[in-house]
Parts: sequence; structure tokens; C-alpha cells
Amino acid sequence: MAVLNNIRKRSGLLIIIIGFALFAFLIPELFKSGFSINNNNIGEVNGTDINGQEFMKKTAQLEKQSQQGQMSATQAMNSVWEQEVRSIIVKEQIEKIGLGIGEEQLINVIKANPYFAQNPQFLNEAGTFDENKLKEFIKSMQNDPNQDRLVQWNEFEDQVEKSAVEQLYYNMLKGGIYTTQAEGKFKHVLDTKKVDFDYVTVAFSTVNDEEVKVSDDEIMAYMKKNPKKYKSDPTRNIDYVFFENKPSQKDEKDLETQFYGYINGSVDGNDTVPSFKNVKVENVAAFVNKESETPFDSTYVTKNNLPVEFQEQLFNLSTGEVFGPYVNNGTQSLSRMMGRKSNAGAKASHILLAYEGAQSSSATRTKEEAQALANSLMAQVKADPNSFAALALANSDDPGSKNNGGEYDNITPGQMVPTFNDFVFNNPVGSLGVVETDFGFHVIKVLAKYDAVQLATITKKVEPSDKTIDDNYNTASKFESDATDKNFEEVAKNAKATIVPANNLRPSDEYVQGLGAQREIVRWAFNDETNKGDIKRFETAKGFVVATLKDKNETGLLSMEIARQSVGSILRNEKKAEAIKKKMNGTTLENVAKATGGSVNTATDVALGNPTIMNIGAEPKVVGTAFDLEAGKTSGLVVGNSGVFMVKTKKVTNAPETKDFSNLVSQKQMQEANSAQQRAYQALKDKADITDNRGKY
Repeated sequence: MAVLNNIRKRSGLLIIIIGFALFAFLIPELFKSGFSINNNNIGEVNGTDINGQEFMKKTAQLEKQSQQGQMSATQAMNSVWEQEVRSIIVKEQIEKIGLGIGEEQLINVIKANPYFAQNPQFLNEAGTFDENKLKEFIKSMQNDPNQDRLVQWNEFEDQVEKSAVEQLYYNMLKGGIYTTQAEGKFKHVLDTKKVDFDYVTVAFSTVNDEEVKVSDDEIMAYMKKNPKKYKSDPTRNIDYVFFENKPSQKDEKDLETQFYGYINGSVDGNDTVPSFKNVKVENVAAFVNKESETPFDSTYVTKNNLPVEFQEQLFNLSTGEVFGPYVNNGTQSLSRMMGRKSNAGAKASHILLAYEGAQSSSATRTKEEAQALANSLMAQVKADPNSFAALALANSDDPGSKNNGGEYDNITPGQMVPTFNDFVFNNPVGSLGVVETDFGFHVIKVLAKYDAVQLATITKKVEPSDKTIDDNYNTASKFESDATDKNFEEVAKNAKATIVPANNLRPSDEYVQGLGAQREIVRWAFNDETNKGDIKRFETAKGFVVATLKDKNETGLLSMEIARQSVGSILRNEKKAEAIKKKMNGTTLENVAKATGGSVNTATDVALGNPTIMNIGAEPKVVGTAFDLEAGKTSGLVVGNSGVFMVKTKKVTNAPETKDFSNLVSQKQMQEANSAQQRAYQALKDKADITDNRGKY
């Protein structure tokens, strides 16, 4: 009770600290209403229902208030589910100990919230929060014939109180953590007691996996012996075939024909479309904006920024000439040369000599020294033009360019600081000089100048036509019908379709491997009426999916697909260990090394608290065995994480004597206190009886 009383004395401060973040998203909704609802329970925790109506209301709030819609409906649902489960579990513990807060503490939280603390409605003439104004506000809602706002306010107060009490509970947990001197001493021993030992090892990898078979029955039996370790939600495995809505050859040809209409001019009903080449210059932008999926871009671009495959043709067009149609990044394109601009880009190399006090500089040289060095380097470059790259590497203070000879390519006007920019664009190719900027002195050599062109480009993406989509729908429907009556794999083989597996789907999942967000498919897989082998067609934004439910896992353990990898590896290594032991004949390390074709290795200064062998990894059993042996003694065969070992202890160095473990005690207590909340909650959650119906939503 002493801990509880101390926490209660400080609860005002604690609540204020947490209050800002916990309720910011609730306040704007206090005077609003209107949410989609669901009346069914979405789950149950220790006999307490999670009401579907309230759950969906909170889900809608969270999804709406997530930044820029970054949270999907399923992500919001899963987040709210975790909040609800935690709330119920923690509430049970709070009620058991009778924890609560008073009205004064509740007011402290509310008035500390920025919405109220900075709202003129609740401030006095001095500009500070006035509790009387808050009480008047509450009373006005109590006297209002329309009680909707009061109901929402009461809900808000309940949330404030609930969250504050939860925080008190968590702080009680942290306050109950105590680390003894004995624990500090033990940590000291773990960190500083060390052992040197020789060893011989034969790795599990020396035995081929094909030589040691592990059956599914063995894997399941192992998991049943360790159910807590291999606990899992229900899972589903599905196979599916995806019929993508892709443009047909006719779709591509039709679009190409349309583009030839832009070349030659065309008549579409009463609308005459002139040839792109003959459109008046002043009307080109409007023409492109009308006909193209991407608007007219007046930017001048250098050759390097044009589509690689068509750089030469596009860059060398004469003014008014048209090139195309051509396909670029999946779009049909037609380009017209509008104009050319010289000196629109440049390539230059530089060596930066920074000095103390220059912008972003850590140099210690003076400004005068930097200038002198710049002049010296320029003289060296003039004497030997091929030395520039080496001088830049050795001297430049610009980490962004020194490793590539100080070179910057595709420099555009205005990109660099003014004096640097002026030197590059106001001097001919080959010019060499020293320029001062805010960053220091630059030795600059102009390497190249580039022209740039302005192109007017009509683009349209090749999209599947309505007929193509209809044909694809009919193909998917026929596949669904055939697969319903026949073997799914055979139908896929006959249709030359690729089957894609999506395994270990969980009730709360949103994404399906290879398809992205497909919550509808997950719901179908977990529907009580969906049986193993059932077939269903789904429509997605990019095509049609025909899926079959391949397997249901309701065991409460890992699915066999995952267990084959994790548990299967453990069981295989156990069998490999038995085979390896038969080869490790001998009572000395030398004899075993000779029998196995291995060698005797040495591990030095291995700490008890970090049982890692260099070049092998963590081997706690092996290191523990070495600590347990007397110096000069040899162990029997030890099965480790990576193979089978035999060790011979050389010496054990005990932890140095000390009487002060205060630092270690403080570190351990802080670590334990910081993790107490999550560890306690996880233990309560593991023990809880939870029914999860999210798979149906």
C-alpha cells in the first residue's frame, strides 16, 4: 500500500504528462456524431464481450484521423482490437485492487489538455485556465434539452479517467520492481567471469538434409509437447490463379492507329483532329493538354534526360518535326520539337578548399592559407591537366565529389551557388580558375556544355478495352466453373495458368501474397461456410482471382508449412547429432579431430553472460560445459546449436573482487522497470481466454 499511496500522491503530474497524447484525437469528436455500426460482437476476452457497434465506431474514428489516410480499414481494426483486448485485461486487474482517481485529479488532466488549456472559452482575463468556466460549460450541457453533447462529454470523461487509472496501474508495476545486491553481484559475475578452452566441432551442415528425414507426425508431436512455444492463431492456406486485365494486341494496335491519326490528322464524327505537326505553335500546349494523359511540359531538358532508347532521334529533331509513335515506360508517345536552348547544362570538376569559419566547414586552415593552396593546385593542374582527379581526391573538402575526380555532371543554371554557377556558365569549355564561395575556395574546370530541348509530347497508356476485360472475365469464370467440378491443379495446367500459393493467412490479415490488400479473400478463407477445396472468384482492381481453400489450421499451433522450417530444423539437427556422434571417436581432442578430419581450435576470454564462440556463434551449452570443467579436463560430446562439440578447459578467470554493485543494480532495475508493463500484460494476455472474430469482418 505504501507504493500505491506514493503513486497516488504524484498522480496529478503523471496524468498531466500522459493526458496530452491520449485524448487529442477524441476532443474534436465530442460534439459530432454519425458512424457506421455493426451490432454483432467482434470478440470476447475472459467473458467480456467486445461490442461490434462500439468497435466499428472506434475503428472508423481511427481510420479517419490517421495522417493522410495512411491507415487502411483493416489496419485500424487490428489496432483497435489490440487496444480493446488490453483495456479489458488491465481493467480486470484494476478492479481487483480497487484502483481509482478522484474528481480533482480528473480536472487536472482535462485542464492540462491543450484543447482546454489554450481555448479562450475556458480562460480568465489573465489568460490562464479557469476551472469555474469549465464547470459552467459542463452545467450548460446538463441544462441543454438536447442531451447529445452531455452524453459525448460523459464518454470523454470516462476515457480520461480510464486512461489515467491505467497509467497508475502501470506505474504501480514499475514501482514494485526491486533489484537486490545479489542480482547486481550475479550480473557482475556474468559480465566478467571468463574461460579459455580448446574444442573440436563437427557442424550439422556436414550431414546432408536428405540423409535425415523428419515426418510431419514427428513435427506435430514435438509441437504438442511444447504448445506454449509454438502457439499460433488459426491460419489458412489458399492457392489462386490471377487473370490480369492486360491490354490485348488489338488494344495496342487500336491505340497505335489513334496515334497515326495525330500524325496524319483524322476525323472523329463531327470533330476534325489536325495533324500534330500542323498545329500552330501557340496552340500546341492546349492541343497536348486536350489529347494527352500528361499535360504539356515547357521545361527544357538535356539529352541525358530523354528516354535512353530514343535519345538520338528526339534530341536531333528539327524545330516543328514530329517523332513517333514510340513506347516509353508503357505509354504510347508522340513528340514534337518546340525549340532548342544552348548552354542549358554543364559538366565541371572542382576542388574545394574550405577554411575555418566557412559554411559547413570543419577545416582548421585560415582563409589566406586556403586561397594560397587553391592557387597552388591550379598551377599544378595547368602544368599537368591529367592530375585534376588525383588532386581532388587528395585535397578536396567536398565529400560528394572528391572520390569521382571532383566531377559534377548535368549541372543546370542556378543549381550551384552564384559565383560557382557564373564561372561554369559564363566561361567556355576548358576554362580553369579559382572561385570563392561561402564554402571556401574552388579550383574549377569546365568540362562540357549541353544544349537542351523543349518537346511537346502526347502520351497515352495502353489500357485494356472493355471488350478485353469482358473476355478476361469470361476466361476467369470458365476457369472457376471447371475448377469447381475438376481438380484445381489439372484445370490450371490445361489452361496454362500459374498457381500462386498464399500460406499462413491469419484472421486479422489484410494482404495476400502477390495481390496486395485483399481483405475480401481473407474473410472468405475464414468464413465458417468455406470448406477445404472450395473455389471462389474475386474481382480486383487489376483483374480477377480464382482461389481455392487448400488447408485449414485450427490446431492452435504453427501451421505445418512454418513448422517444417523451424521445428523441422530442430528435429533434423537432433538426428544429425546422433550420426555425428558415431564419427567422433576418441577420448581426447586430438583423437576426435583425427577421426573426423577436423582440427583443434581455441576460444579465449569467453564471458559467462555472452557465451559466443568466435566464427561459430552463440553456444551456451558448450560454453557452460567449459566453465563447469576443471582446468585440463576434457568433456564428453556436447550437442550445441551449430554442431557437436568436445571441449577441454584451459583456465577459468574468476570475476574481479568488488563490493560496489550499485551501478549494475541501477542498470538492471531500470531495464526491468521499463519492461515490466509489457511483460506483465503479455503474461496476462497469454493466460486470458480470448475469442477473436475479426476474420469475419
